[in-house]
Amino acid sequence: MPPRHDELVDQLIRLIDIRLLDPLEILLDGHDGVDSLRAVVHDRARSWATTMVGGDDRAAVGAIIRVISTLYPGDGPFDPPLDWWRTPLGQVVAARAGHPTAESVSYAVAGAMLGITRQGVHDLVTRGKLARHPEGGVLSTSVRDRLRQREGNRRA
Repeated sequence: MPPRHDELVDQLIRLIDIRLLDPLEILLDGHDGVDSLRAVVHDRARSWATTMVGGDDRAAVGAIIRVISTLYPGDGPFDPPLDWWRTPLGQVVAARAGHPTAESVSYAVAGAMLGITRQGVHDLVTRGKLARHPEGGVLSTSVRDRLRQREGNRRA
């Protein structure tokens, strides 16, 4: 089930505070300008969450990529811990973009994205419900499509 809008907004605000604004406040020795930025982030987080959850695919994926690349910078590929996929941001990323930087994911990651076990992923692959990547693992887009299909079935 996709996260509630307010859960996603809360997580985005919390992540931006911890990863960006708190360090900036320390660097700037408590400058009042950071408080203004916090207000902007609160407003923008609502807009980003709306786009991620309900926007068209292109806009949603664009917002997701901007947020992921800003909050999780690094020289290597984006590789969050398995429990990250159960967070509101992880759930919306999985449902809207699949894995944002990987064409294929391991059975363990696919299971985390879907909220099932590795064995459950194996069963879905065997039954043709998830597409196997030719070089191993599961196609990220297949996981995304499975999540969308499940959501569509819940609405019906």
